Amino acid sequence: MLRNRIYIGHIESPEIAVIARGDFGPLIDEATFYRAQAVLDGRVPVATPRQRNHPDFPLRGFVRCETCGRPLTGSWSKGRNGRYAYYHCPRRCRAVNVSKAALEGAFVDELALLQPTPGYMRLVKDRVLCVWEQECAAARHRTAEQDRRLKAVRLKLDRLDEAFLYSESIDLDTYGRQRDKLREELTLSKIDYHTEAVEELDVEGILAFAERILPRAADLWVQASLDYRQRLQELFFPEGIAFDGFRFNRTAVTALLFRYLEPVEQAELNNLRRR
Repeated sequence: MLRNRIYIGHIESPEIAVIARGDFGPLIDEATFYRAQAVLDGRVPVATPRQRNHPDFPLRGFVRCETCGRPLTGSWSKGRNGRYAYYHCPRRCRAVNVSKAALEGAFVDELALLQPTPGYMRLVKDRVLCVWEQECAAARHRTAEQDRRLKAVRLKLDRLDEAFLYSESIDLDTYGRQRDKLREELTLSKIDYHTEAVEELDVEGILAFAERILPRAADLWVQASLDYRQRLQELFFPEGIAFDGFRFNRTAVTALLFRYLEPVEQAELNNLRRR
């Protein structure tokens, strides 16, 4: 059903090779429809929601074992003086078995190391805005290219119709084969066009929010609910982070916000961090 053009107000009749706009309004806009086709065709990745964990173990499923690569799990154990919470590897791997307090304390320390100073954030803001403007310009160029492709395919369809309906220079079978081929090309071009389009984002507003939140990340993580803890930790480490039983892997992939600064001179960053 998600393939049906009726959602965008089009009526299709394969028997007589006609696609026409109906006299009723579309249920969704064309951009959404063609993005859905891209997902159905496997041309763009699908973002699946993360499974939310138990509030006692906010790092469960997020921190990975450095040895086996599996996400750590968490559980309570009984001891002589009560119950104790631990993070550990699932199944056979025993490389990591660490108390909840130790792992979460080490993670808070890791967040504190990444917390930017106000001076660092000003540099981030300038760099991100510059990169965003470059990305938007590149996206506009790609979209213009896709628009030219769309117009070229539509022109071919018009010429094909003219050759069959008016000039009668091709037979029905040839017309049908070429029409189907061009329609498939047109659909793929529309999918590419809407995939290349850059979503409208209030980048300056996002950066202003980041200026308020990121310098306090460690304290906020300690005080926040499970949902906000997970959101915050994924902001800093979108792909999670590995732990070897004693320390975190410092080569973890951090958020784009920090990767944008890689070309900046290290001396300049060091000066900013001292302010």
